Amino acid sequence: MDEQARKTALRMIPYGLYVLTAGTKETAIASATINWVTQTSFAPPLLALGIKTDSALYTAVRKSGDLVLNILGQGQGGLAFAFFKPAEYADGKLGGQDVHWAKNGAPVLTSVPAAVELKVRHVVELGDHHTFIAEVTNVHLNQQISGRPDEAVLHMKDLGEKVFYGG
Repeated sequence: MDEQARKTALRMIPYGLYVLTAGTKETAIASATINWVTQTSFAPPLLALGIKTDSALYTAVRKSGDLVLNILGQGQGGLAFAFFKPAEYADGKLGGQDVHWAKNGAPVLTSVPAAVELKVRHVVELGDHHTFIAEVTNVHLNQQISGRPDEAVLHMKDLGEKVFYGG
């Protein structure tokens, strides 16, 4: 297979950007910007998320099974970049961002348009990112969404011509 053609073809799949959080005030909190997310079922509502196996986030999600998918909105590219590296929880903030706490105990970024609480139901252990199948247990709309909800989200392409993931 032509490696450049593979990368080009796989990078044609559109990706939204999210900050995934896990852990609680009483345990270690981990977070990371992720982009491999899709809904896989209506009833029950399930999402599939790709999480890098050598990350602190992976360890925290495996341990707790509870997480929050913080959906980044248009204009929040700086927030995506901020969580590309490990973020510290200090003085009531995660990576310098205000949070409130989900029912499952994980942090919700207050600045994002929406967040989804999740409970891990299954893990597919293949490749350098494992696929977590997680059930939606609660949602947070932190701001009014007008127009098409899918147009309110930050996409990988919004970060610039040279920012890619995948392929």
